[in-house]
Amino acid sequence: MKYGYARVSSSGQDLTVQLDALKSAGCETIRQEKVSGTSTQGRDELNTLLEFMREGDELVITRIDRLARSVRDLQNIVYDLNKRGINISATEQPVDTKTSIGKCFLDMLGVFAEFETNLRRERQMEGIEKAKEKGVYKGRKPSIDVNAVKELKEKGMGASAIAKELGIGRASVYRALEV
Repeated sequence: MKYGYARVSSSGQDLTVQLDALKSAGCETIRQEKVSGTSTQGRDELNTLLEFMREGDELVITRIDRLARSVRDLQNIVYDLNKRGINISATEQPVDTKTSIGKCFLDMLGVFAEFETNLRRERQMEGIEKAKEKGVYKGRKPSIDVNAVKELKEKGMGASAIAKELGIGRASVYRALEV
C-alpha cells in the first residue's frame, strides 16, 4: 500500500500542491501537517504514519526535505523503514530506496536539505546581529517578573513557594534572584 506524507513549515503555507502530487502517485492514505521539519520531535502525523506502516508498504513524499531537514533524522527514518521492508520514494526527485541510484540520491538530497537549513539559520543570526547593532532587535519580552520574585523572597518565601505562587519553574526563580 502507498502512503503519502505532506508537510509545510508554517500554518500560513499551503499543502495543496503536495496533496495533489501524492494523490496522482497513487497514495491511498495521506498524512499531512504544518510543522517545522528540522526535527522529528512534535511531528505527530509523521510518527503515526511511520508506526502504522508494514512490510511491503511504500512511503511517498514529494521531496526529501518534506520528510527531514537533517541528515541524521533522514538516515534514522530510512534505516528504520528499510529494516522493516518499507520503501521510500519521491514524486519530484529521483529517489526510490529499492534502487542503488535512488538511495544515492536520497543521501545527497538529505545533505543539501540540511545545508539549506544551516544557511537559513546563519542568515537569520546575521540579521538579528545587524538589528541588535541598530537597536531595533530587543529579543522577546521577559516572561518572568523579576521584581515580583525578589519581593516574595524578601517576604521570606522559599524558591518552591515562589515558583508555585507565580506559576514558574524553580530554576527560573533562582535565575531571577541572581539578577
